[in-house]
Amino acid sequence: MEQRRCGPQGLNLSALGAGCWSFGGAEQDYWGVQDGRDAQAVVQAALAQGVTYFDTAEAYNEGRSEAALAQALGSRRSEAIIGSKVAPANAGPHRLRAHCEASLRRLGSDYLDVYMLHWPVTDYPAGEVFAVLGDLQAEGKIRFIGVSNYGAQQLREAAATGVQISVNQVCYNLLSRAIEFEILPACERMGIGVIGYMPLQQGLLTGKYRSAGEVPEVRVRTRHFSGSRPQSRHGEPGAEAEVFAAIDQIRAIAVEIERPMQQVAISWAAHKPGITCALTGIRNRAQLDDAVQGANLVLPASIMARLDEATGALKLKLGPNADYYQSAENSRVK
Repeated sequence: MEQRRCGPQGLNLSALGAGCWSFGGAEQDYWGVQDGRDAQAVVQAALAQGVTYFDTAEAYNEGRSEAALAQALGSRRSEAIIGSKVAPANAGPHRLRAHCEASLRRLGSDYLDVYMLHWPVTDYPAGEVFAVLGDLQAEGKIRFIGVSNYGAQQLREAAATGVQISVNQVCYNLLSRAIEFEILPACERMGIGVIGYMPLQQGLLTGKYRSAGEVPEVRVRTRHFSGSRPQSRHGEPGAEAEVFAAIDQIRAIAVEIERPMQQVAISWAAHKPGITCALTGIRNRAQLDDAVQGANLVLPASIMARLDEATGALKLKLGPNADYYQSAENSRVK
């Protein structure tokens, strides 16, 4: 697995990252029950195949994802690059340190490789928040400071605090290309690495759904779908026709080159310029092996261009708003 430099501070990430949201999951959690034996098998096999980046968060299954990742790693902590995230509500200067230390305890580690603000923090002054992160970094509790879902303006505000941001984790896949408008260029100018999460758009890019009506209700909340659908809060008309027209074209290209559609989607996401790591959720060994094949697949430039063209109309319709759950007016990503 290719290892890539993420920013100029010395952080290296595997081209494919293992998303651990499902780890430690119970019946009531977003991804349901996760067998601990599957999590351990994923982590051990990932390390063996050069997948060294593991992504979690305090919010994932109420901290049980972090604890399950620690258990799955066992004595191999030093071989892994662990990224975790703090919720905006817990990022106030009076709470941030305690929440970082709680994550460390659950992870059974005295340091985090990457510690990120999960979403932009708006309730506290940026200078105060990043000052605490800088202190934690100086103390060795975090190696690199990151953010997640930050727009170009928010990145500039963060950089103005004087703290070096090493990574911005943002949604990026064939159906979600908003970061190409402003965020990717801003990260390149500022020397910030990019982790693109959700390369399969929660299963849409596996090809198993042929209409919006087949997609589970909890996964039609994004701006790809009509704002009238249950659990949606963006209020926009959506782009369902464009979404499934794009999926049909991607599926046809995958058939033509004789590769599974999900591998084609992961390859595209992992090899676009400016992307350091494609981060995909992995529940079991079969999903890991499939994702590794996708990340190691290098598509010809002509196929990459055709995939860009197949999703171009959708990209333009959804526009530069990188918050796929809120309208442009209410976007959390600025």
